Amino acid sequence: MNFKDQVNVDAVARDSLEKLGYKQEMTRVCACASILLNATTYSLVAFGLTSPIATSLIGGGPAVMIWGWILVSVLTQTLALSLAEICSKYPTSAGTYYWCYRLASPRTRLLSSWINGWLTVVGGWTVDLSVKFATAQLVVAGAGIYYSEWDATALQTYMIFLGVTAIAGIFCIFFNRLLPTIDIICACWTGLGIIVISTCLLAKAAVGRHPASFALGNFDPSFSGWTPGWSFFIGTLPELNHVSAYTFSSIGMITNMAEEVYNPSEILPKAITWSVPIGSLTGVLFLLPILFTLPDVNTLLQVSSGQPIGVMFTLIMGSRAGGFGLWFIIFGIGMFCSMSTSCAGSRATWAFARDKAIPFHRRFSKIDPSLGDVPVNAYALSTAIQVLLGLVYLGSSAAFNAFAGVAVMCHGASYAMPIAISLMDARRDMHDAPFNLGGFGTIINAVAVLWIMFVTVLFSMPAVIPVTRWSMNYASVVFGGFGVISAAWYMINGQFYYRGPPIQEDSTSSSGSSDSALH
Repeated sequence: MNFKDQVNVDAVARDSLEKLGYKQEMTRVCACASILLNATTYSLVAFGLTSPIATSLIGGGPAVMIWGWILVSVLTQTLALSLAEICSKYPTSAGTYYWCYRLASPRTRLLSSWINGWLTVVGGWTVDLSVKFATAQLVVAGAGIYYSEWDATALQTYMIFLGVTAIAGIFCIFFNRLLPTIDIICACWTGLGIIVISTCLLAKAAVGRHPASFALGNFDPSFSGWTPGWSFFIGTLPELNHVSAYTFSSIGMITNMAEEVYNPSEILPKAITWSVPIGSLTGVLFLLPILFTLPDVNTLLQVSSGQPIGVMFTLIMGSRAGGFGLWFIIFGIGMFCSMSTSCAGSRATWAFARDKAIPFHRRFSKIDPSLGDVPVNAYALSTAIQVLLGLVYLGSSAAFNAFAGVAVMCHGASYAMPIAISLMDARRDMHDAPFNLGGFGTIINAVAVLWIMFVTVLFSMPAVIPVTRWSMNYASVVFGGFGVISAAWYMINGQFYYRGPPIQEDSTSSSGSSDSALH
């Protein structure tokens, strides 16, 4: 795209955004290739599938890992298509809570957008938190390769988490203009890393190779204690964690970058829909070498840290150096992922503050042009909340682990809401969407909503039974807690100041909305 065409595209995008009720504040720096790479960054398969691998081993092993991954990917494609359709018509950083406001009836749209906005923001915070903490736990696993006797304390893990958070913050705040380049580096690192890992595992296989019947069909639910059928779905939690928390559910987080993308009505739907098949294929290619060379499951599950990735790579490679080399690839992907989720979470916070839905909204909706139009205050708020939530780990690792489930539940519910509202209105608002699902739209939307409902229930269940205070899943408790806080703030403040996202007719008829539109 030459400079003249770029200027024309920017002008069209700016006019379209103003018709949606917002003034252009962010600098549009992301082209099609960049945002597609950004989508790939969110779908960091190697990181998302290996960091919680213990749960898949508990739930049933190889059969769960490969077939669960394929099942989850197919069902999540319906969600991606549904979101892409709505996003093509309403491409704004406000995302799903804006969509709820536009799609719901005048009687319910204010409350719907408030609930959805808080689901989106809390989901962004908890996704970012879980990614950074998983990266910190990877550091512990990497150290365990050479210092197997070291058992990291909760405080030590928390301090590593703070280090990961600081590094991500430096890049997201001071190198914002370089983020498209960082996305390209991340995509190259991920692609080459998966090739290197797969080749090394198949070449060495120090603990032996398994036949296809084991790699594709071995299923042992005895570790979980659940019935075989439910154990299979419990075993898919890492796939769901990756698909929902790290990747495909986080496809909605791509929409938070809408006001930094050229021609968002065309580019964002492509990024959202293609992230699923690209991630699915990559996941299959990454999982198969692991399943054909998998060490003894009992040995992996006995790792004291609960993170067996370092031990697994070391056993397969037959040396600590080899295991550490493969671990370092995964760690690098985790750091890239931390930067991406930090960026998206801060944008969601900024967009909601812009619409006066967050305490001290004037401060948190400011943009710092000297740093490349970075919402520094919103980023600081998002980071501060995560640092405080991380303290929960010092008291109870079981309670803290619920935050990954909360991220899935929040994002899933926030994505399902506008789809469900559109369905109940017979999809009348979608007939002129640039990316249109046509006659298949009703079926695709219905499957997406039912899938999210099932996932929400699944993430409320413990991985093993009988349940103890250490194995208890506190996701539903934490999810409900955030709901109570959101409702309380609405009663205290929201009902007096929140008027919903500005839309074109609001910006001409209401001074309050006009202020928001021209913030």
